[in-house]
Amino acid sequence: MGYYLGIDTSAYTTSLALVNEQEELHWEARKILAVPSGERGLAQSEALFQHVQNLPCLTAEIPADLWRDIAGIGVSTAPRPVKGSYMPVFTAGYGVASSLASALNVPLYRTSHQEGHLAAGISSGKLTEIQFLAIHLSGGTTELLQVEKKEPGKIQIDLLGGTTDLHAGQFVDRVGVRLGLGFPAGKELERLAQDADPGAASLLPSSVKGFEVSFSGVESAAQRLIDQHVPAAQVARAVEGCVARTIAKLLQTGIEKTGLKHCLIVGGVASNQFIRSELNHRLNHKAQLYWAEPEWSRDQAIGVALLTSQGLNEKIITVSMEK
Repeated sequence: MGYYLGIDTSAYTTSLALVNEQEELHWEARKILAVPSGERGLAQSEALFQHVQNLPCLTAEIPADLWRDIAGIGVSTAPRPVKGSYMPVFTAGYGVASSLASALNVPLYRTSHQEGHLAAGISSGKLTEIQFLAIHLSGGTTELLQVEKKEPGKIQIDLLGGTTDLHAGQFVDRVGVRLGLGFPAGKELERLAQDADPGAASLLPSSVKGFEVSFSGVESAAQRLIDQHVPAAQVARAVEGCVARTIAKLLQTGIEKTGLKHCLIVGGVASNQFIRSELNHRLNHKAQLYWAEPEWSRDQAIGVALLTSQGLNEKIITVSMEK
């Protein structure tokens, strides 16, 4: 049996994953980059340095008996599959992936971080549609996408809209850090919000104009709630409620404009259970929502490995047929 190794080095996570020829996850490991207490992020240079430190450690965790069966290696080389999309952190993963592919004499498959998120969501969410809408909801991306699965290993993505300023994850992290939570703040904020009153979800407004959303104004409003000594749990739930209403309105616009009713939601913020519940409730009877499994929502190399398996297997089949 052949295995396909995926490598992803995003802004805050180093990740490796192995899938088999049946696109089943066989092994994975990831490490969150360390952010100093009180800080709201990392410079790319520091994130790149940490990836360089993490990659040898994670690579050493790959079960020794699997190395001889690795048939291909995939890596995310850019944030998105568009010209000019670039972040230095992805060079760390590419350097290791290309070296391993050369050493093992196996093909190297290049993809993007966003395609990896979508592939992980398609697989774990059991989405079979060829065309659909997608929301990529994270610290570095808040986008509404029109997606088409064109060929194995490739996903065509057309940007319909998204944020004009802060991303949803940045909104969550900025408020979370102000509340004394660690960075990234998503998991802790979700736990904190569980103690909120039912009406707290409506404490903050949402800003949506057509295909454009904004979180900078509501982030300032959330900071004012903290200044007014509103309980932390209430503020946390208000943030979740704002994100849920904002994305519901954005998706509704996408559905009306495109006629597509199958919607995939991926990204770290999409792992929040309250946001999932609210979106399911608000879009009930209007759309069919598909969700990546929570651990497959966050930054990970699983989707990269899946795309590598699909893309390289298609090439092998095509060459065989030509012969």
